[in-house]
Formats: sequence, structure tokens, C-alpha cells
Amino acid sequence: MATENPKKSMLYTRTGDKGESSLYNGERRLKTDRIFEALGAVDELNSSIGIAHHYCKKSANGLDEQLIEIQCNLQDIGSNIATPRNDSSETQIRNTAFDEGHIDKLESWIDHLDSQLPPLRNFILPSGGESSIFLHQSRSICRRAERTTIPVVEANDADETVLKYLNRLSDYLFAAARFAAKHDGLEENVYKKAKSGREASIQTRAL
Repeated sequence: MATENPKKSMLYTRTGDKGESSLYNGERRLKTDRIFEALGAVDELNSSIGIAHHYCKKSANGLDEQLIEIQCNLQDIGSNIATPRNDSSETQIRNTAFDEGHIDKLESWIDHLDSQLPPLRNFILPSGGESSIFLHQSRSICRRAERTTIPVVEANDADETVLKYLNRLSDYLFAAARFAAKHDGLEENVYKKAKSGREASIQTRAL
């Protein structure tokens, strides 16, 4: 039975109603600030990988545990980005440091996946089934997250390891997408330059 006067939810604070929000160090900035742009892109990436995880687990392709670990790392990346290195305490910086070992692990995963794939001789289109398509979508979002993080790192508001991880993650997601398609026995669509209407008309007349 619903309570007539429920306690106020902690989900909303009203403190951001004027377009500002707080960083981990307590600093208030506009939500249009470069830090929140990067945080939003990383958050969107995490959500997209969540969808990919659902389909990877459903197809039992073995990528689901890796994707969960990546999602956790993205949460840590968000903490790093939300803690400007120039304006935070040593404790805050230490607590939100992002270890380079995560990049090494990604590279080992890429090597393992790529070793099981046929050589890439053509540009491929996002395709190959649900798992593959959502991994490709995550790769595209990852590239945007990387681009929005560059000015944050350049301003020394986040660690360079965060940028390296996002760069490597897009490579991982590409390899994972191809692996998922191969596992599911589904074809990857290959890019072919489309003929213009004029070219198609000329070819038709020639036939």
C-alpha cells in the first residue's frame, strides 16, 4: 500500500536546476563545461555497452564478463574526469587515479580476439547480428567519448591514462564486434562503393 506522504527521494536534489553541477572536489561548474561533456559521453558509452552485454550474454559468446569489467572501468574513468587534477586534494587525486594496467589488459584481450579472426581485407559495415551491431555502436560512441576527453586531459583535468584507455577501447570493441559475428555464424557486410544514379542508368542501358 502506497504511503500518503512518502519521504523525499534522494534521486533529486534540485541543486542543478540552474544548469550547474558539482565535481568530486566540490567545485561547481556549468553543465556545458568540457568536463560534463566528457562525463556525459562516457556515461552514454557505458549504457551502450550495457546493451551489447545483454546480447553477448544471450548468445554466450564469452564476451560478457569482459564487458562488465569495462563498464566498471568506465565508472572509474568518470571519477577521474570528475576530479580536476589541478584543483583537487592529493587524497582525491590518489583515490581516483586510473591505472595503466587496465590498458595492458585491453591489449591482451584484443590480441586474443584478433588471433581468432580472418584477416581484414575490406572495410566492413556495422553488421553481423545483434551482439556485433551493438558492439559497433559502442565503438562509435567510444570514439566520441575519446574526442570529448582530449580537451579535459590537455587542460590537466584528467589523467592521460584515461585517454589512452578510451583509444584502446574502441579497438577492442571493433575486434569484439567481429568476434561476435564470427561466433554467431553471421556474415559481416562489406563496404562497396555505391554507383551513382547516372552510372546505374548507363549500366542498365548497356544491358
